[in-house]
Amino acid sequence: MGKALFLDRDGTLIVDKEYLSDPKRVELLPGAGEGLRHALSCNYRLFLLTNQSGVGRGWYSIDDAHACNSRMLELLDLPGPGFTEICIAPEKPDDPPKYRKPSPRFILEMIEKYQLESTQCTMVGDHLTDIEAGRNAGIGVAALKTGKKETAAQLLKAIPEGVPLYENLKEFAATLT
Repeated sequence: MGKALFLDRDGTLIVDKEYLSDPKRVELLPGAGEGLRHALSCNYRLFLLTNQSGVGRGWYSIDDAHACNSRMLELLDLPGPGFTEICIAPEKPDDPPKYRKPSPRFILEMIEKYQLESTQCTMVGDHLTDIEAGRNAGIGVAALKTGKKETAAQLLKAIPEGVPLYENLKEFAATLT
């Protein structure tokens, strides 16, 4: 059985630029690359789970979302294997949730597919929906203060008791062994 991190994208790994569709605008957050490299060195699998309602709303295409992910991966320059899988949830907030966080579906599918040990898995993100997705899947959760100022303020007000809060991914990853 393996261990894994499930990671949000916008506000966790890259600067949250609302409805990002242009790969030239992708900008890594401080500590993101170092945190991911440390997690990989500790034998964690990495999974990306990103809500992209702009696709469902028709504001940009799934190819645009893939291009932004590709640019992020290029900037991260992670050693192999990098991310094991990337899940893009294109649903709009008012659509029935399939993969859109706080749905745990992607996490549960990956735990089963890769025979991961759920007690060794953590969902990491900057929104309450990230925390809820991890809790709904029955795995650990960690919150980051790296999102937009208003998002971080909302998270601080609503974060459930006992959820650890970190300045950035590098600080969180330093707790991994």
